[in-house]
Amino acid sequence: MLRDHLQLAVAPSDGIGLACAHRATSTPDSTDLELVTRADERLTAVKLSREARDTSTRTGRALLRVATSAFGHGAVSDYARQVESGRSPGNHAVALGVVSASLGVPRLESVAGELFAFSANWVAAAVRLAVTDHRTAQAVLHDARAVMAEAALHAVDQDVPDITSCTPLLDVMAMLHEESELRLFAS
Repeated sequence: MLRDHLQLAVAPSDGIGLACAHRATSTPDSTDLELVTRADERLTAVKLSREARDTSTRTGRALLRVATSAFGHGAVSDYARQVESGRSPGNHAVALGVVSASLGVPRLESVAGELFAFSANWVAAAVRLAVTDHRTAQAVLHDARAVMAEAALHAVDQDVPDITSCTPLLDVMAMLHEESELRLFAS
């Protein structure tokens, strides 16, 4: 399930959104905030469940607040103003792309880091839900390394129209979770 989620949802959505934002802001003298906003809006559109959209923008805005406070200049502060004014949604992956580019983190490493962080959180949730134990979770994470690397390589040079997600069963389950009386996670 993790492999499918990485290949069919996270890499083609958040991975490509991050890569687009990174590419648009990696050169200080030629920042393209229009491209960042297009990636941000497209990413919002492919996140079908409300919880996924809300979580992504909540964590993206939090990242922007911290980044602006710590080293807010150039593209980071410009994008933060766009988000604050409502001209851009502020998805986490897009914010991370802008922040990573401004810090000089290479685009491929930024995308790979996002995919690893997603995977680590995914197995941690399985442990918290008692679906698996720590040892098995680490084995799953280890086994997913090649998928993460391949997905990052595929996502890194894609463009805004390539931002997609196709995990219908996971999307439906997330939408059902939104309406559940007993909710296990916020996202």
